[in-house]
Parts: sequence; C-alpha cells; structure tokens
Amino acid sequence: MKEITIAVVPVAGMGTRLLPATKSQPKEMLPVGRKPVVQYVVEEMVRVGIRRLLFITGAGKTSIENYFDLNQELIQTLRESGKEELLAEFEFERAPVQYFYTRQRQLLGLGHAVLCAASFVGEQPFVVALGDSIIGLNAQSDIVKRMIECFWDTGAQAVVAFEEVPRDEVVHYGIAKPKTNSRVFEVADVIEKPSVEEAPSTLAIAARYVFAPAIFDALKRTPPGKGGEIQLTDAIRLLLQEGGKVYGVTLQEERRYDIGNFDSYFRAFVEFALADEKYGAGLRDYVEQLIHDHHS
Repeated sequence: MKEITIAVVPVAGMGTRLLPATKSQPKEMLPVGRKPVVQYVVEEMVRVGIRRLLFITGAGKTSIENYFDLNQELIQTLRESGKEELLAEFEFERAPVQYFYTRQRQLLGLGHAVLCAASFVGEQPFVVALGDSIIGLNAQSDIVKRMIECFWDTGAQAVVAFEEVPRDEVVHYGIAKPKTNSRVFEVADVIEKPSVEEAPSTLAIAARYVFAPAIFDALKRTPPGKGGEIQLTDAIRLLLQEGGKVYGVTLQEERRYDIGNFDSYFRAFVEFALADEKYGAGLRDYVEQLIHDHHS
C-alpha cells in the first residue's frame, strides 16, 4: 500500500468551553488518564506511518512544543535519583517522527488552520487529525489506516471519518449525505451543522481527514461563513460541487472522545482511568463504593 507520511494537527483553538482549566494551558494538554490529549493523537499518527507532523498552533500553545521536545535534564534527574523505571513513560520522545510548528495568527476557523499548512505540505497528500479528539480507547484505532487505503484505492480528493450520532445532535457537526449505506461510502454532499429536519443522515464528521493537495485551492476559494470563519466542511463541499470524489469511512468498534467541553472531558477521563492496568481496578471499586454510599 502507498504511504502518507505527513500529518497536520490543528491545536490553535482557545478552548473557551473548558475555562478556567484552559486559562493558562492548552486544552490539548489536559490529561486523560496518564497522558495529555495530544499525545494520544501523535501516537495514533506514528502508528499509521506518519513521519512529519505539523502542529498549527496559536497564542498560549508553547507547552505543546515543549512537551514533544527532549528533556535531557529530566532524564538525568530520574537516572541519578534511582527512578529509571519512569523513563519508559517517555518512549514517545523516541518515536521516528519530526515535529514542526507554525502559527495560525488569526483564529479564522478550521479551514483557515488547514490552509496554514499549504507551504509545508506542498503537492503531497496528507492527514488532518484534530488535536482535541482521541479515536478509540487509548487511541487504539485503525481508522486512519483504513482511510489511507480508501484514498489510494478510490483516487478520492478527500476521505473523511464519520460516526453515528443521535439525531438531535446533528446541529453540532458536519453531516454526510451518503450515496450508499455501507462502512465505506461515496459522499454525495456534506452539510455544516444542519437543523434536525435538514440533516440528510446522522453520520457526523469525526475529527480525521485525508486530503489531496487540491483541498488548498478549494480553501482559498471558500468564502467565510458564520463569525468570519473558513469552514473545512464548506471546502469539502466545494470539491464535491466541482466534480471531485469524496469518500467516508465510518468508525466501528472505536469511539471518538471529543475533549471539547467538561461533560465529554470528564467522561473520557473516567473511562481511560478505569481502563488503567495498574490503577483501574482499585478506582472502579472506589467509584462503586461512592455510588453505593450516595444511594444508601
């Protein structure tokens, strides 16, 4: 199978729905279980063969750059203090991937963030992985691998991950109009945040994309929408309107954990913590006792 070795990870958003936790740290650096959100995203990308990873950052995001840098002083301290067993926790630092960073100087939407990657990507296909969404428990998902296979097999200009959502939640997502009812399908249309009545399905965009470089030209010609933002969904729709092929690949057993608000963040943290090999069983007993005491 042909490879795709470049991924773009937008992390410039302000995380206002997670204030005050995000007042001085990026939402992508909030811990879920033992790791920050963005580490799960990076590890997922490395597993599917990504070798160059570009973060689209913004103000207040330097801790992401620091996190993926080598910290020789910390390594030396752990060795000198007899805590070498903790070095295994930094295995991600040795991943065969190069990190790059560029600023989205104006927060003009996800489409604008992706457009910031144009000079870096050039004429190569690439993955886009939103930095605030984990796919699968502990990021154990092959969705991007399946998307890359679909991209090469179909000659599509875009392949998008989709997940089923309750019909009353379609107003929050880009929603697909599929040509067929299957796990891999050609997209007839995609609509950004439709009303419940207008939604052509309950298949919502799920934070992962594979693009041909043609998306950049479409983004340049996409007019700003609500709030002056350039919507990535609108650019995908422009590709479709001009005869481009777009395919969807649905999530299967894996779930998407969207760290966008406290409700979804708390749920994700609890699920990952309960699955922890060392502490999960004890935490489960503790939570069950709490619930029992509350209802007794």
